[in-house]
Amino acid sequence: MNRVYVCNCFGVTEDQVKKHADDGACTPRQIASACKAGTDCGSCVRRIQALLGRGACPRRDLVEQGSRALTADPNAVVRLSDAA
Repeated sequence: MNRVYVCNCFGVTEDQVKKHADDGACTPRQIASACKAGTDCGSCVRRIQALLGRGACPRRDLVEQGSRALTADPNAVVRLSDAA
């Protein structure tokens, strides 16, 4: 098996980052929460950003759909509890 390491500090592979992204992690911070990648020396953060930028993010798509719906209805009211 050929493993390409993204984060040498914590031994996180490219496949692991992609799996976390498939599970909904859309930002380097969310990847860090899932597997610690990017939280020690930080040299892998740009690589993580590049990996995340290549695929579609289900959460990002939902956020964009919600913002389009809000701009379509200028009278829409959003409570902070609804936005979370």
